[in-house]
Amino acid sequence: MAGSFGSISSALSALRYQQVALDVAGSNISNATTDGYVRRRVVGEAVSTNVPAMWSRSDSHGNGVAVGEVRRMVDPLLDTRVRREHGALSYLQTQQTILARVEEGIGEPGDNGVYAALLAFRSSWQDLSTNPGGDAARQQVIGSAETLAQALRIQVSNVAGEEADQRVHLLNVVDEVNTAAAGLAELNHNILVTEQNGTDAGTLRDQRDQLALRLAELAGAVTTVRADGQFDVTIGGETLVSGREAGSLAVATGVTPTGGTDGAPISFRVDASWGSTVLPSGTAGPGGALGGITNVLTNTLPSYRAGLDAVAADLASAINAQHALGYDAAGTPGGPFFSFDPSVGAASLQVAITDPALVAASSIPGGGRDGANADALSRAGDAVDSYQRLVNGFGTQVASLGRQAANQTALTRSLDGAWEQQAGVNLDEETVNMVQAQRAYEAAARLLTTLDEVLDTLINRTGLVGR
Repeated sequence: MAGSFGSISSALSALRYQQVALDVAGSNISNATTDGYVRRRVVGEAVSTNVPAMWSRSDSHGNGVAVGEVRRMVDPLLDTRVRREHGALSYLQTQQTILARVEEGIGEPGDNGVYAALLAFRSSWQDLSTNPGGDAARQQVIGSAETLAQALRIQVSNVAGEEADQRVHLLNVVDEVNTAAAGLAELNHNILVTEQNGTDAGTLRDQRDQLALRLAELAGAVTTVRADGQFDVTIGGETLVSGREAGSLAVATGVTPTGGTDGAPISFRVDASWGSTVLPSGTAGPGGALGGITNVLTNTLPSYRAGLDAVAADLASAINAQHALGYDAAGTPGGPFFSFDPSVGAASLQVAITDPALVAASSIPGGGRDGANADALSRAGDAVDSYQRLVNGFGTQVASLGRQAANQTALTRSLDGAWEQQAGVNLDEETVNMVQAQRAYEAAARLLTTLDEVLDTLINRTGLVGR
């Protein structure tokens, strides 16, 4: 009797186990397209028999099966690599996107860019040198100069506008980092409590993994796993999340709360219950999108803007110096052709004269009109070459970022593919698992039916023969 009832218990445990297996397969199939979902597997454990007492024996062959755990099919090392490479990709793509937009605004090569305006300005001086007495040629010089100055001012304004936009973007990314960090700390707490109560926290763990990945993309955050399964998160080597507590990332210097600039280099700090720490700068600081924006605001855009300022300064200095050596239509020495404030830069470049008669095209005093100074002005300075070098260098930088981003994209996709093989849902595999669980369930049910028949025979029919 004991053996028969024990077999019923074993069959019942098999029914329960296979039901869980069916539920898990169904959950996997239902979430096959859910972002961040990690497939589950039921891990069974054979229920052992009791250890018999000394000098006794047991004829039991096991007490069935139990659900050991519903395991998430994750590889911690692979997860770490995926987060790291996603952070690196975000760092490159953020810069590439910003600089591609700036490059489009530069408009080179094109008919309306600074380079075309520089060539037109030179050409107008050459035309004037062959016709120094023509008022139309003098007016053309002033008109081309105004077009050139405006083109430079517009380009500087575009760069400054992009810088202003990216300062606001930087503040938004910091806010998103803090939201994700607070959410991850809360999930740390909820997962711990849920699992201590004996409840599966797989869904919460999926959500936490997604936040850890997002923090890596936003700020190059590094996640480490404690012995108790909780996540700690660092940015720039400083702790942002410690268990159930989250600090707050803030902009320490460089960007004001309204998106302006205070003139200082951009730096960040973490404010938390365990203290306030300023993060290192450069490559040792935040990565991801935050690092990309910081690099663009700290290095790339200021460098390009400084290049435009240098072009404008060279243009104003060279033209003004040569213009002062010539004589206008009245034979008076030439005055400043451009006005330029070095402390402001290219944004201050203006044409200083409006009267065509004041253009100093001649090299002969007293009203002579030989056009020699106009010819010299067409060759004055190095603005054309310096601007071309500046734009080519910027284009090379954008192209280099594009190549790096393409290589990083290939690496990241490869790791994403490996993660998908490890943790993603394969519908064919889940269908096979579901059929296996279904057949095992049917077999356990059949065993239970057979045992019921055996017990019915034993209880209701034994001893009736011969009556």
